[in-house]
Amino acid sequence: MKKLLIEERKYYHIYNRGNNGDNIFYSNENYYYLKLYDKYIEPLADTFAWVLLKKHFHILVYIKKIDEINKEKLSYSTTKTPKK
Repeated sequence: MKKLLIEERKYYHIYNRGNNGDNIFYSNENYYYLKLYDKYIEPLADTFAWVLLKKHFHILVYIKKIDEINKEKLSYSTTKTPKK
């Protein structure tokens, strides 16, 4: 199968839901998802709309042009130090 690439200067509707309709957000603390979203997605895309519901979420983003991406803010690790 050929993988589709995300293209710059395009809009994307990103969505997902829990397996078998299960919750993906169980409590307010689970909404740390937005902090991770800000860390990993914000440098690459402008967010126009989002909604987080207990069982699913929707996000509308516009992928920035390559020269608009702040490469200093790019970070791909969720831990400060590698786990052994």
